[in-house]
This record gives sequence, C-alpha cells and structure tokens, in this order.
Amino acid sequence: MEHLDVIVVGAGISGISATVHLARAFPQKKITMLERRENIGGTWDLFKYPGIRSDSDMHTLGFSFKPWNSKKSIADGPSIMQYLNETVEEYGLKEKIRFSHRVVAANWSSADALWLLTVDVNGFQKQISCNFLFMCSGYYSYDEPHDAQIPGIESFKGDVVHPQFWPENLDHLRKRVVVIGSGATAVTIVPSIAKDGTKVTMLQRSPTYMVAMPDTDPIANFLRKILPGGWAYALTRFKNIRLQDFFYKRARKAPEKVRAQLLRLVKRMLPEDYDVEKHFTPSYNPWDQRLCLVPNSDLFKAIKNGSVEVVTDEIDIVTSDGLQLKSGMKLPADILVTATGLKLSVLADVPFTVDGQAIDFSNAFTYQGMMYSGVPNLVSTFGYVNASWTLRADLTSEWVCRLLQHMDNHGADRVIPQLREEDYGMRSLPWIEDFPAGYMRRAIHLFPKQGAGPWRNTQDFLRDRKMIRKGPITDRALVFSNSMKDEVEFEDPKHTVSAG
Repeated sequence: MEHLDVIVVGAGISGISATVHLARAFPQKKITMLERRENIGGTWDLFKYPGIRSDSDMHTLGFSFKPWNSKKSIADGPSIMQYLNETVEEYGLKEKIRFSHRVVAANWSSADALWLLTVDVNGFQKQISCNFLFMCSGYYSYDEPHDAQIPGIESFKGDVVHPQFWPENLDHLRKRVVVIGSGATAVTIVPSIAKDGTKVTMLQRSPTYMVAMPDTDPIANFLRKILPGGWAYALTRFKNIRLQDFFYKRARKAPEKVRAQLLRLVKRMLPEDYDVEKHFTPSYNPWDQRLCLVPNSDLFKAIKNGSVEVVTDEIDIVTSDGLQLKSGMKLPADILVTATGLKLSVLADVPFTVDGQAIDFSNAFTYQGMMYSGVPNLVSTFGYVNASWTLRADLTSEWVCRLLQHMDNHGADRVIPQLREEDYGMRSLPWIEDFPAGYMRRAIHLFPKQGAGPWRNTQDFLRDRKMIRKGPITDRALVFSNSMKDEVEFEDPKHTVSAG
C-alpha cells in the first residue's frame, strides 16, 4: 500500500493554497493532492453558465503568495482558471496532483497513527494511507444542486436548466427565459444572456441586497504602474480587506443606516418610477445574507433598457408553457433556469471513521473553524461568508504548516482537539452564527457546533490572522502524542493560553 505524509483532497482554490504552502514548508515530505474530477479549479472549472465570474475582488480572492495582475478586479471564470493554472505551473504542483481520484471512505487507525483512505480511480478502488489529512473539497455537492421542489415543473415542455449543469449547446437566443432566483448566480446569468437579444425575467420570491461596483480597481491599476507588482498587490489587498471588514461590521452595528444607503444607491440606477420597495428592498438586514455584486451596474442597465424584467412573486404551479404565479400573473417561458441554490455537504460527504467507529461531525465541536473535537490529524478548509474564501484558505494552510512543524519538532505523530473539563456544558452555537441564509439554514444541522474559547468559528479575518500567525500553536485543547509512547501533551513552554 502506498503511504504519504500528507494528502490534500481537492484541487480547487483551497487545495492549491494548501499544497503550495505545504510544499514550500516541507520539501522533504511526500505530499499529494487527490482530485475527483479531471481538471483543477473546482467551482471555476465545474460551472459553465453564462457570465460566470467572481463575486469578490481578485485581490482578496487571489492567493496571498501570487499577485493578481489583471486590470479587472472582478474577473470572469476563464481568467480565474488561467490564474489557477499559472499557479500550478509556477509552483510545480502538476506532479503532485492525481486526477480522477475520488475519496469514498476514510478511517483513522490509532494503532498505526495514520489515515487509511479508500479511493475510487475510474471505477476501481485502491487504498492509500497518510499521516495527515487536509480536506479542501469545498462546501457543496458537485453531484446534485438544491432541489427547490417547484410544483409542476415536470410538466414544463421547454428546457429546464440548473446553472450547476449548464448545457454547452443550449440555444437561448430570442427566446423567453425565466430565471428563478435572486442570488449571485441569478444576478450573473440574467444580464449576461439578456445581451444577446433574449427576453429575460428574473423571478424572485423575495429581494436581495445589491451592490454595484466597477469591475476594475483604479487604485490597484495605478499602484501597479508605480510600484513592483508584489508591493502593489499587497497594498491593494490590505486596502480591500480593511474596507470589507469596515463595511461588514458597520452593517452589523448600524443596519438601518447601511440599509438606507444601499437602497439609495440602487434607486439612482433604476428608472424614476421603478418599484424599488417591492423588487429591491429585502425584509432582513444587510449581511444577514451575502450581498450580491453587480459589476458595472449591468443588471440595472438591462432593466432600464427593457431586456430584463424583475418579478417578485411566488410560484403557484409550473405549466407546460410557463409559470402560474400566486398573484394570478402568468409568465410564459421557453426556458426555465432554476438558480435556486446549492446543496451543502460536509467534507465532501465522505464517511469518516476512527478505529471503525463512524464519526458524526454534527456532534463534534469545531476547533478554531479548522479541526473537530475527538478527530485526530484532520483539518478542513471552510472560507468566509462575509469576505473572500481565499483569505481563510490561505490562513488555514499557514496554520497547518505551523502545526506540522510543531509535531515534527516534538516527535508527535498525532494531534487531537479534546474538550477540556471546563468546556463541558458550554453553550452550543451553530457552525456559523448570525447568518440565516437559506442554503446555510437548510444544512446547518449537518455541520459541527461551535462554543467558547478555541471552539469558535469566528468568521473574522483580522482576528483569525492574529491568532494563526502570532498566537501559540498549542493550548490545552490540543493534545499531542506519539503512538510509540504513552500519551503525552507536547506543550509549548513559551506560551500560556487561558482556558477562555
């Protein structure tokens, strides 16, 4: 059986970040990335719908170690894929990636202090072992989207398309298209297909907060002209991180003021007699759910020129040639696009066991948003809901490197987050607090819980960065040991950590 030091599962943004950091920190270790698909990129390779683009600026969605040098800060899918391929080439990752390798089971052996993975390779199964497992598989199912249970949709005679599986040969020119949904995917698709002369209706059950921004960052482009590329990137990244943090925290502290500001900006971009209250005024506060980015105001321009109509209503039933709404309105359609959300999964839905006993992650507590109580030598990446995913991915990768270096220095072959005596009875909180978005609410019961002290998933980049880069790598909640010795805690005498 083949044995490796570290296995990274997933070759998207998180997996590439992890492997670059690990390969640079540990050139002597055997590190391999397992990717179930036949290409890198994850989401950016999977999604092919029209207009696919980032909904975060690329100076924060880009890696900390590789500058984003394109003039556009809001990038389309092909540009992001080019950036990821450049990263793989530049850092020599190609020989570390194994495509068409899908992990179907993972079992930890305490006797051997290793993970035994069962991997499907083009229909054949084999086993690979490793000392440390780093899950970078994203947070939603690649196999099936969320099923919104739209009544009567099976009777529709036209094309029904979900953005996750957009067909290459779909002909939407000069047809009547209804896009069901109002999230980031719908807001991307609607103006993209309306450019081609297609009549598009965006049907939403309720409005979403929209923020219009140019797809270029003039400050970033100016800095690149006068500074070395790395300096310009670092300064732009710092600026955008601070702006994101300021705006999010202001929205949480003064929601009414931010709400009024957002709606005032939206009104300026729509016709004077447009019903902004009905179609663009959500019932919740800003950042209760993610804000939708509208690059260059493309959606609002399409509404003004008449190629896009927004309808706020609920579906009564789908008929053979359209939708009957609860208000009594009928929407004729040739194509229905169900941009109704993703189906979340925990650790790629891989069944995990420890010494043959199944792990129920929903009963575990998260350790710093990266590990799980009672589960050895396992870290997973989960990004931010209020900032760019890669910010957290890079921090998690840095922390894993510090953790493995500490284990090597102290002769430990396992590390297990364990609840301390003072942690029993602490208040149990959901995996992500104060974020009642539908896709998260539907799956939150599957995710681990968070509590107090180190058992927090803060969703706060500036706080996490301080903890991961400057904080101690050990505390009393992390138990290090060696399988050849009696269990010993390998404490770092330089640091004392409060039980908090």
